[in-house]
Amino acid sequence: MVGPVRADGLRLALFTDTYTPQMNGVARTLERLARTIAARGGAVRVVTVADPDARDARDARGVHDADGAAVGVERWPSVPFWAYPQLRVAPLMVNRAAAVIDEWRPTLVHAATEFGVGLAGMFAARAAGVPLVSSYHTHFRAYLEFYRLGALGPVFWPLFRGIHNMGARTFAPSAVVARELAALRFHNLRVWTRGVDPSLFDSSFRSAAMRARLGARHERDVVVLYVGRLAREKGIDVLARAWRLAAASPGVRFAVVGDGPAEAEFRAAAPEGTCFMGRLTGRALSEAYASADLFAFPSVTETFGNVVLEAMASGLAVVAPDVGATTEYATAETAQLFRGGDATSLAEAIGLLVHDAPLRAGLVSRSRALAARMTWEAVFDQLLTDYREVVATARP
Repeated sequence: MVGPVRADGLRLALFTDTYTPQMNGVARTLERLARTIAARGGAVRVVTVADPDARDARDARGVHDADGAAVGVERWPSVPFWAYPQLRVAPLMVNRAAAVIDEWRPTLVHAATEFGVGLAGMFAARAAGVPLVSSYHTHFRAYLEFYRLGALGPVFWPLFRGIHNMGARTFAPSAVVARELAALRFHNLRVWTRGVDPSLFDSSFRSAAMRARLGARHERDVVVLYVGRLAREKGIDVLARAWRLAAASPGVRFAVVGDGPAEAEFRAAAPEGTCFMGRLTGRALSEAYASADLFAFPSVTETFGNVVLEAMASGLAVVAPDVGATTEYATAETAQLFRGGDATSLAEAIGLLVHDAPLRAGLVSRSRALAARMTWEAVFDQLLTDYREVVATARP
């Protein structure tokens, strides 16, 4: 039996403007990447933004994680982003990035974001002649459309295309996004998809106590859950309107896990009795997923949608939009689809599943089987194979 692809000899410098303890899909994925490289025999230096909640916030340079993993973390001074205080921004310190590369001598630089830290890593890697790859995690095309800024496209896309095309690879989270970027003349695209950890997301975490926290009063109640950032581009206005329509069905409860800049707006618009759980991690998050019955996901601006896959692995019937990157795995076979952006269609899809237990059970069976095949081990095998190709073909 062939084992996992090893990272022996790889020295990865990961430059990113989001990393744990920030709670978003990109930060969680990048932390998993760093730990996987270390576990498979490589070495990792993460350069990211300072965060007051970080365990290593007291020392900005050369810090190792408390559990002893071979992941060095350097945090640059940063301030909260004005439009979304949960995210932080750092200045473009190319000289410091160059010093990191000169001191640590990576064999590969991965710039995961297109802002201060990520850009500094890109420019410094190019100047030093170190092999460079980047990744595209934010659906900027959808965001520009959502915020009616499409007129900026002729300026925005040449800039972003030039940034990403500096590297030997641009990794997109899904084939849907990769095709969009190819149409915009991004080069050397590869799909770096996502996986799910069955030890963290599984129906075995279902808990009567957590169901009560989520608002269930009886075992027969149907709990409809949303997990994710509470931000306008996530479609939470559509979700709130849909939930108000679906609230007419008896025994339906609504629960939210997450926080964000539009939380107050969502609280005001959600049906009376909606349970707001705030940010959950670890076992509490696992139990929240598994203790619900339906997962309602309104966003059409995803590049992948990690939470949808986590809900599937946790045994929930998923309601997802019929457009966007989630359609790669949230299909008519594995999810109840609704017309993206249409609150009435979302409410109808929720109502259908509330009243049709056999339909729910069929979706759960098929989606859990899909999630079981989407392992992180296979995801990182492919990414490491791409890394090795870049390093092996780099010019001296």
